[in-house]
Amino acid sequence: MCRFVLYMGPEISMSSLVTEPEHSIIVQSFKSQERKEPLNGDGFGVGWYSARDPDAAIFKAVSPAWNNHNLLNLSRVIRSHCILAHVRAASPGLPVTRFNCHPFSRGRLSFMHNGGISNFQSIKRQLCNSLSDAAYAWIQGSTDSEHIFALYTDVYAAIDGPDSADKMARALTQTLEQINEICRTAQQVGTCDYNLVVTDGRCAVVCRYSTGNAEPNSLHIHTGHRYSCHAGEINLSPCTEPTVLVASEPLTDADSWQTVAAGEMIVINASLEVEVRPLKAR
Repeated sequence: MCRFVLYMGPEISMSSLVTEPEHSIIVQSFKSQERKEPLNGDGFGVGWYSARDPDAAIFKAVSPAWNNHNLLNLSRVIRSHCILAHVRAASPGLPVTRFNCHPFSRGRLSFMHNGGISNFQSIKRQLCNSLSDAAYAWIQGSTDSEHIFALYTDVYAAIDGPDSADKMARALTQTLEQINEICRTAQQVGTCDYNLVVTDGRCAVVCRYSTGNAEPNSLHIHTGHRYSCHAGEINLSPCTEPTVLVASEPLTDADSWQTVAAGEMIVINASLEVEVRPLKAR
């Protein structure tokens, strides 16, 4: 499985998440603490939003995050109010290519996934048949993650009303319901794991969800403190400016990190107010 982090709040340096913390996302690429296999070296990706452009900028590569000097240089100078970072552990049988690295981006939406659809090849054709022509043509890689996101963008576009965190949350629930129904129809009985992140740079929705009885992949959230990191020293100071961090593993050992419970969805609105909802995908 993979590791990811989402930051939303006052503008910070990307290196504050990717390279500087003691348990940064780069460290998690070779020394993960909350999964049995500590290596996540099958590529990486970062995404960030700028006030000058509503669409995310994405940088991805197939080299391990710990060995990519371009990432080290870029993260040192890039600053943003919304940053995504992901290190990949490829599912068995899936190739290590840039197209299969996260985050994925379509229009204003960006997406990351930690988990997988069990026996994905057994339902891939049915899932593709449910996509619009535009969503199907957009897919470049071979991962279940990219196909989930393609379906999500179709579902999101079909929901009436302005873009909002609530619309994102409704689309996420409906997307998982559609995939669950496809799996049921195909008599696919394996467990599917969905730790998912979707954001448009203003709002976001994140879930920790599994169709099986086992504990889903780890997920943690940190709110209420301004986050900064300088020369490896992390400062988490209480502040009035809203700040939200959601990560597969805490970046610090602070007690203020909270574990997201299995079956919960984190909904972050445009004011960066956080609502925790039960995810009840049929």
